[in-house]
Amino acid sequence: MHVQEWLDTVPAAAVYAVVGLVIGLESLGIPLPGEIILVSAALLSSQHAGVDPVILGACASLGAVVGDSIGYAIGRKGGRPLLAWLGRKFPRHFGEGHVATAERSFEKWGMWAVFFGRFIALLRIFAGPLAGVLRMPYWKFLIANVLGGILWAGGTTAVIYYVGVVAESWLKRFSWLGLVAAVLIGLTSMLVLKRKAKKATTHSEPAEKEPVPAVD
Repeated sequence: MHVQEWLDTVPAAAVYAVVGLVIGLESLGIPLPGEIILVSAALLSSQHAGVDPVILGACASLGAVVGDSIGYAIGRKGGRPLLAWLGRKFPRHFGEGHVATAERSFEKWGMWAVFFGRFIALLRIFAGPLAGVLRMPYWKFLIANVLGGILWAGGTTAVIYYVGVVAESWLKRFSWLGLVAAVLIGLTSMLVLKRKAKKATTHSEPAEKEPVPAVD
């Protein structure tokens, strides 16, 4: 079943909980489709009066910040052996190449890697644990984590919500425009056909009135 269709079958409180939990687990370092869940829920909130986009954005932001913080603590305690274990368990996400790419980003950008990592799928999973492994000062990590989490989760929710509202409005207008266009096309086609039929009738009448010459 499609994610949005499934979310539409559960109560609003469950939608908030699922979004916060999935994003939190993804931020912690578990490869889950947090962004897909968030986008689907935000789109649902634009079409479903029971799902409040403000509460949804707050739950998503809270999940992102808490999940990243837990990931940081785990990474700081587990160190390099943790990355090696994750590489064996999830080679598609924590392979040596992925870890090396993430480490280069952290070495180059520092706390900005945590901030901008929110908007990049690979770094979103790595940011918390890797910041802990690399012993980034927690105050730097916390600032980048909170700002990045709120901007990504809250911003994504707001953008998708308003896009959904505008799209639904345009679709409603388009349905009326489509109906009017269909009626106009139908009337035009009928008039054109009627005119052609009248012309054909006019051309055929003189031929029918011409006397047939007598045969001697």
